[in-house]
Amino acid sequence: MLTVHEVSELTGVSIRTLQYYDRIGLLTPADVTEAGYRLYDDTSLEKLQQILFFRELEFPLKDIRRIVTSPAFDRDTALSQQIELLTLKKEHIEGLIAHARRILEKEKENMSFEAFDKKKLDEYSRKARESWGDTDAYKEYEERSKDRTEEESLGLGKGLMDIFCEFGGIREKDPSSEEAQSLVRKLQEYITANYYSCTKEILSGLGKMYSSGGDFTANIDGTGGEGTAAFAASAIEIFCR
Repeated sequence: MLTVHEVSELTGVSIRTLQYYDRIGLLTPADVTEAGYRLYDDTSLEKLQQILFFRELEFPLKDIRRIVTSPAFDRDTALSQQIELLTLKKEHIEGLIAHARRILEKEKENMSFEAFDKKKLDEYSRKARESWGDTDAYKEYEERSKDRTEEESLGLGKGLMDIFCEFGGIREKDPSSEEAQSLVRKLQEYITANYYSCTKEILSGLGKMYSSGGDFTANIDGTGGEGTAAFAASAIEIFCR
């Protein structure tokens, strides 16, 4: 675990910014000591990396918060989009540098403004932001959760993790077993009842996210024991077939 001061020194993000991210629910610490000191683990640092990539791409904080807290968030998809956006940004900057050099070398005014055109970058960025908040599932999730108190949200989250704790208790069994498949059905029904309509297509995507690493895998394995996320993902894959 790292303190907020250590995270600040490691990442270059100011302490004030980290505290602000905590206040707005963008990056909450893994733990808080009795004395009130924030502590961050590897999962927290991985999430901070995602936030910093989006900030580098000039995404507004409200959009970043929506993306990284979305029930459909997938780290690999996000990274692929970030790589594409960073590549477009790199090409744009290289074009500006080349344009400035041409002006300097000609030693006279060059009135071309083509290098300043960011339409391609802006359009891809817009589509990337929309892809995280324009699904029916996400709209349903937002509608259901808008009036919930923090205590109610935490209670629902605990209920979800309790199911993964059950998965952890049987993770040495065959994922195709009746017990494992029953738990998948229980998970699907819980998500549908409390978050959004969880079709088999959505459930299949969730299963892939659970075992793909990052926050999902760490949280599930932290609840049910190492290997729980992979076991649950295998059981979900079988169920959805």
